[in-house]
Amino acid sequence: MSYDKVKQATQLIIGMKQTLKAVEQGMVKEVFVAKDADPKVTGKILQLCREKEVPVEVVDSMRQLGKACGIEVGAATAAILINE
Repeated sequence: MSYDKVKQATQLIIGMKQTLKAVEQGMVKEVFVAKDADPKVTGKILQLCREKEVPVEVVDSMRQLGKACGIEVGAATAAILINE
């Protein structure tokens, strides 16, 4: 289950802007995108991940992704860093 991967990660990036920046810099091992996030927000990250060949896992909800990240609010995206 992908939420377990997120919970166990020690080097986690949460949020769209930080995830985008980390993927652009080639620092990301895997990206998680919430299915219920705004496609205008997630489209850019999905496109970039395809270009950079970074694996993407779509998860059910922003709320659950945020919870897995250990935050009280929803998260549209999260990423696990390569040097994890």
